[in-house]
Amino acid sequence: MHSFDNAIAAYDDGDIDTNRTSNPHLNDLVTARYSRRQALSGGLSAMTAAVFGGMLLAGCDDETPEGTTATASATANATSGQTVTLTGAVTGGTAASTNWQQLSGPAVTMANANSLVTTFVAPAVAAATTLGFRLEVTSQGGVTTNTDTSVTIGPAQLGFTAVPKSLADVVSVPAGYQVTVLYRLGDPIASGVSAYSNTGGDGEFSRRAGDHHDGMSYFGLAATGSAPDRTSSSRGLLALNHENITIAYLHPNGPTALATGPRPEAEALKEIEAHGVSVVEVVRSGAAWSYVQASGLNRRITPNTPMSFSGPVRGDANLRTAYSPDGTAGRGTINNCANGTMPWNTYLTAEENWAGYFRRTAGDAAVRTATGQARQNASLTRYGIAEGRGGNYNWATVTPANASDTTFRRWNATASAGVAADGSADFRNEPFQFGWIVEIDPFDPASTPRKRTALGRMNHEGCEIGRTIAGVRPAFYMGDDAQNEYIYKFVSATPWSAADAGRADRLAVGDKYLDAGTLYVARFNADGSGQWLPLVLGQGAVNAANGFTSQADVLINARIAGDVLGATRMDRPEWTAVNPATGEMYCTLTNNSSRSAGNVDPANPRAYTDPKVDGRGPGTGNPNGHVIRLREAGDTSEATAFTWDVYAFGAGSDLDPASINLSGLDATNDFSSPDGLWFGLPSNVTGQATPVMWLQTDDGAYTDVTNCMMLACIPGTVGDGAGRSVTSTLGGVTSTVTTRVGKTPGGTLRRFMVGPKECEITGIHSTPDGRSVFVNIQHPGENGGPANITSSWPANQGGPVAAPSRPRSSTVVITRTDGGIVGL
Repeated sequence: MHSFDNAIAAYDDGDIDTNRTSNPHLNDLVTARYSRRQALSGGLSAMTAAVFGGMLLAGCDDETPEGTTATASATANATSGQTVTLTGAVTGGTAASTNWQQLSGPAVTMANANSLVTTFVAPAVAAATTLGFRLEVTSQGGVTTNTDTSVTIGPAQLGFTAVPKSLADVVSVPAGYQVTVLYRLGDPIASGVSAYSNTGGDGEFSRRAGDHHDGMSYFGLAATGSAPDRTSSSRGLLALNHENITIAYLHPNGPTALATGPRPEAEALKEIEAHGVSVVEVVRSGAAWSYVQASGLNRRITPNTPMSFSGPVRGDANLRTAYSPDGTAGRGTINNCANGTMPWNTYLTAEENWAGYFRRTAGDAAVRTATGQARQNASLTRYGIAEGRGGNYNWATVTPANASDTTFRRWNATASAGVAADGSADFRNEPFQFGWIVEIDPFDPASTPRKRTALGRMNHEGCEIGRTIAGVRPAFYMGDDAQNEYIYKFVSATPWSAADAGRADRLAVGDKYLDAGTLYVARFNADGSGQWLPLVLGQGAVNAANGFTSQADVLINARIAGDVLGATRMDRPEWTAVNPATGEMYCTLTNNSSRSAGNVDPANPRAYTDPKVDGRGPGTGNPNGHVIRLREAGDTSEATAFTWDVYAFGAGSDLDPASINLSGLDATNDFSSPDGLWFGLPSNVTGQATPVMWLQTDDGAYTDVTNCMMLACIPGTVGDGAGRSVTSTLGGVTSTVTTRVGKTPGGTLRRFMVGPKECEITGIHSTPDGRSVFVNIQHPGENGGPANITSSWPANQGGPVAAPSRPRSSTVVITRTDGGIVGL
């Protein structure tokens, strides 16, 4: 270059920067390459690999001519059900488009996959699984850059801190969760029905929410109209049971002449109509749930609602009454406890402690014997309707304004001498019309519910269908909720067809699967095996020699058939639930005050004294209950053999680990009297791979320490523990048996919720996405009355109330404040 004196002559080389493109300089490429090699030579930790996942290597090899670089990061690690975030970034330019793609692992649905930041719910996995993803960025100039990352997903874990035990008068849930009261006793479900005053003066309970909310199912509804939509998590129908009543709060000053009668007609009608079932439409707007008072799908089914009988007992002589002389119809359902959700979109409700409502006066047995119905006497006694009973709430004492009205007289089962001996002129056979599983079509308010007699007659707690597999006959599991009663299953005569799940004639589908099949009762053996014994006339001891005259007679007297077959007497079998991943069946055995040290057995191995200190004295027998489970031979619902163990024994954490706290419970998960039981739905992670099971309590033994509760657990499998020798000492008798105990639950079982005073936690279901869980709070403040209100829930759920408010059984909705899946 020439050098000139600027003072003599001005000189330049022209414009020295005329390349106005954004192509990279050599030093930019060198710097980028050096940064990449530096990252590689330094190595990547597990966390860094998950965050950067090779992004710089893939991205920098494909930089655009503009100098644009795309990078991405991912949540380092996650477990099933958690929200995973993938984050992209663009440097050195502007992206015209972005797109995330999944390269490997179980398929997920990404939200906003065409933006730099996308999220998805970690899928269900049984073991650690790597998911691969690619971010594709296209520059304004049309050049594409691809960068890859990965994230490792582990099996589901409970994602909350255990709630402490509590005696407070509120519903308590973990941090990060919220409770919304949705549907309360007395809430109106029809246009023109006034808001509930909660003073005891309200009527019209055939158009209001009943009392004692219990078992419950959610059925998704299409965005408009009345068609089912299994994917809808924002609009649906809740079908729920109203098991019983807290009579003191239903009337202004409590009931009139409850013990002696005659009862006032209006009071008795209100009490009757507060039993039964609700079907109510619910909707979510944003994060808020509410029920729709004026929905045309709303319905109350009460003990007065017309019913039809289906199956082998339909038309049997034992069903004939003055209301239905041919034994094909009946009125209503009562004391409905747990439930069942059928894959063809119907609701099963179970008639539990129905026997107590009937009056039977002295001399009835003699009339039955004289008219050739002596067998009925044995049956009535076996089912708890002995002579001398007045009947719960004394409804039979009502003298109705209309003398021909049999609404109240039907509760008197005493046979009338001098009238038709077949029962068609009185209500001697009314008790045989109860104790059944009832099927309801929640989508058709005009439909007539059907009592499914093939499933047997007992104190039905609930009815849970097992896994449905095409070509295999489905099974339905049931507990008979009374001390020393049995566990049953019904196996349909018809193999499952998936096409039936979408049919519109839903009760006809019920006819297909529920009206013909085989009812079995369980026998648990000491070696961990078990058998399903068929309740079929002519098989084994179920024969004429033992008094059975027909298959209808066997089903009406399922308890007696179980007796003669030698079924195992259990500690109050209640709810059943089936693990949707394994098919294993769980059953809560709530407690048994009549279990003695002399009659313990491997499946019911404890008899002891529980040290309750609330003034009512200790409980004896098996006061804290346990949860038993079984696995069908060959993992098929059609099996007649199974293996079993005990998932968990209820106990205070401070009780003897050698004879009482056999499951090693601690302060985060100790419980008593397990009752409600339910697995998450297979439509979301809580029902897949390693499902979440929810356990609810109905307790009287641990209530000096805590109110009733709900726990979440991720159980293992039958046989994951070991045999244990258990010694029971009670009443001067000592005996030892060997039982089978599942592995210690530890952190896989945690207390999720504690209810208000004097309540039972019962009934649970969720939306298909698992982000809203519905739970029922039954009979809060049940030991009080108008002059002594012992709970003000739910009025006080949002904060203290100025004056005591009568408590109301209610449905609540539990959601996460971040909108995530409940429990994980």
